[in-house]
Amino acid sequence: MRRRKPPTWLTIIPAALMMTGHWDAASGATLPQPPQQQEQSQRSRYADGVYTAKGQYGDLPSFIVVTVTLKNSVITAVQVTPQATVPESLERQRSFAAAAPKMVLGKPIDQVRVGKLAGSSGTPRGFNDAIQKIKQQAAS
Repeated sequence: MRRRKPPTWLTIIPAALMMTGHWDAASGATLPQPPQQQEQSQRSRYADGVYTAKGQYGDLPSFIVVTVTLKNSVITAVQVTPQATVPESLERQRSFAAAAPKMVLGKPIDQVRVGKLAGSSGTPRGFNDAIQKIKQQAAS
């Protein structure tokens, strides 16, 4: 039985590059970006800036106003402005407005979707509606 020669560095390096998805030996082309670079380019699909949208929810059109600051598609500031006129609804919107920033600050906008929060189950639907509208505004 014939013994194989160990591979040389010249064969190991291109093989390692092909396995990690950085280089294609056949064409000499660079293959798709590594996951962290892909993640960064996906984050940048929304233009930096301050965006405001009205989010509606409920049978009777209830709404809140959401203002978001985006930097590299990440929420760096958020303000929820209650709009209810009925005292009970206004209190729920205020509680939601106080709790929402803790849930979304520092997150990529594509990962933001809130559920029942601070005892409010309707206001989150309005918030999520506003976030969708903001994403449309900021799409670059």
